[in-house]
Amino acid sequence: MEENQKVLLFEKMPIPKAIAKLTIPTILSSLVMVIYNLADTYFVGMINDPVQNAAVTLAYPVLLAFNAVNNLFGVGTSSMMSRALGSRDYETVRRSSAFGFYCSLFSGLLFSLMCTIFKGPLLTVLGADEVTRAATDSYMLWTVTCGAAPAILNVVMAYMVRSEGASLHASIGTMSGCILNMILDPIFILPWGFNMGAAGAGLATFLSNCFACGYFFVLLYVKRKSTYVCINPGKMGFERAIVLGICAVGVPASIQNLLNVTGSTILNNFTSSYGADAVAAMGIAQKVNMVPFQIALGFSQGVMPLISYNFASGNHRRMKDSILFAIRLMLPATVAVAAGYYLGAGGLVRMFMDNQAIVDYGTRFLRGLCLAQPLIYMDFLAVGVFQALGMGKNALIFAIMRKIILEIPALFILNALFPLYGLPYAQPLAELVLAVASVVMLRRIFQRNQGTPQTT
Repeated sequence: MEENQKVLLFEKMPIPKAIAKLTIPTILSSLVMVIYNLADTYFVGMINDPVQNAAVTLAYPVLLAFNAVNNLFGVGTSSMMSRALGSRDYETVRRSSAFGFYCSLFSGLLFSLMCTIFKGPLLTVLGADEVTRAATDSYMLWTVTCGAAPAILNVVMAYMVRSEGASLHASIGTMSGCILNMILDPIFILPWGFNMGAAGAGLATFLSNCFACGYFFVLLYVKRKSTYVCINPGKMGFERAIVLGICAVGVPASIQNLLNVTGSTILNNFTSSYGADAVAAMGIAQKVNMVPFQIALGFSQGVMPLISYNFASGNHRRMKDSILFAIRLMLPATVAVAAGYYLGAGGLVRMFMDNQAIVDYGTRFLRGLCLAQPLIYMDFLAVGVFQALGMGKNALIFAIMRKIILEIPALFILNALFPLYGLPYAQPLAELVLAVASVVMLRRIFQRNQGTPQTT
């Protein structure tokens, strides 16, 4: 019965309905994750202490670095599993998931160890000074030293569960942790609770990620007879085809996130030279701007299994129709949201901290950042297609273009030309070039896989 449902979803169901079934839970999960990220900023902001808010912002690149592991073993394993499902090679699905799980666990533990050993130099690189160092350190104690492994496993297991079409279960797992985090945040952060400030936000994040991991372990145990996701140590191995298949997609995706960390660190270092108010405002603007970004990312991740499966099974017509439907649906929506953000930037920033200096900074920052929203959707979708089709090299080229060739140089140039206020415009400039490249690459993919796309 489970097998018939998977075949129906990937091969027979009308494309709009199949995409809705796969993407709506993923988008909801992404939204809840954004809200939970905003919750840290919101509740820490209620203390009205820019130093505590700056600590959350300065630590953000390290948490972003978790995505390097998430993408290596989450995106890579998910793509490998979906392609193997399309080829009906179920043993490869099981072995791929076991490899991804245990490599993620080891990487998370190693991440915690290295960040703890080199904590001093790391805080300096992040831009923490004598004012913000203690608060940043206390936040990272829970989120990184204690929390790296559960944070990584939570995301990787969601990717693996989603790869076989179980988007709802994947989303419930991630959302359960996020919702718990939002409940715990005020208890640990605010004066009427434990009054821990930024450290309380870190503790709430750690506990919520542990809870989410527990959900996935229970899910896999309950569905052990019907799921192909396997964490049996006996299935763990280093078979050449599996390792290369996962790494071909996962390594470029991982490098892409490491470059994101680099870009975020450079941005924070530029901003920190203008004081804690500027850092806090940039952090708020970035978090608010992440809402539509995460929706776009969740949509592109949700549609990936459908694209992977139909590419591997040879149904290129359905694959292309799915991509075109995704473009027609989401591109106008992201344009509308960007316009709303630009017009309402001041009010959005004030929701998180009613401090006029921070609102003034944040309004100008958010108006620059939001211009990238419709552009980055095309980039996300193109990279998602590359990953779904196993075209890791193309995804890597896009990552290098975005950060090394375009965005990071733009940060230096714009900060020199327009000190501080030019920084938010580096990302829109980079994404404009990548959006054009995305259209060109998708057209080439369509041409290589013959057949005239038709709307289903």
